[in-house]
Amino acid sequence: MRRLFPVTDETVARGRQEAEWSLAELAGAYAYPELGPEGGSGGPVAWLRANMVSTLDGAAQHDGHSQPISSATDMRIFGTLRALADVVVVGAETVRQEGYRPARARAEFAGMRAAAGQAPAPAIAVVSASLNLDFTLPLFTSPLVPTLVLTGAAAAPDRIAAAEKSGARVVVAGDGVGVEPARAVRALAELGHARLLTEGGPRLLGQLVAAEVLDELCLTVSPMLTVGDAQRIAGGPSVGVPHRFALVSLLEDDGFLFSRYQRS
Repeated sequence: MRRLFPVTDETVARGRQEAEWSLAELAGAYAYPELGPEGGSGGPVAWLRANMVSTLDGAAQHDGHSQPISSATDMRIFGTLRALADVVVVGAETVRQEGYRPARARAEFAGMRAAAGQAPAPAIAVVSASLNLDFTLPLFTSPLVPTLVLTGAAAAPDRIAAAEKSGARVVVAGDGVGVEPARAVRALAELGHARLLTEGGPRLLGQLVAAEVLDELCLTVSPMLTVGDAQRIAGGPSVGVPHRFALVSLLEDDGFLFSRYQRS
């Protein structure tokens, strides 16, 4: 893995460096900004970043899964971003397709998380209007940190009961059948989850973009072409005006580009 270099005149002049970064260095490079009230920094109360992968021709998946277009370095960064987060927000369809399991505690990040006042592992927060989920899965019955289920006030009472019976915590973040993105971010922040990470899927990311609550996108560009009709990283109705993000840093390894963009 080659060095990450911030996009500045100095680093462009210095050129590419070949030394591999440690997990601690990656954690520093991808650190969340200073956040709100508890630190008195005047920063945002919560910060929502997304981590997605796309092929050169725009596919976010191959045969319904992201793994075939990923790489070992991509998974290394994936793990680092999870280790930095308080909570991982994911759509119900992605939970079903990718076979989501509870986030695990990693010894390499234990001290860092303890110093930041975080739980040993991030919670998983599943966004679902229908609550059409298998609540017998380990994600719900045996996580290290209780799984959250974000839904709307009109969700079926029997499905809410099934979620709670499994051990999940149901969080209402919408007045209707679905979840309102801005309200979901606020609700998670109120539960102490200020460092937010979403791993999609495309439908959820599209909703977050449209609602203008996404602060950062970490996008892996895979040097592959898949053709087909796979989804893009974000789906749904187009926004009225394209949202401009600024490139913050870039990492390259074996043809894969690991970019980091923040809201302009």
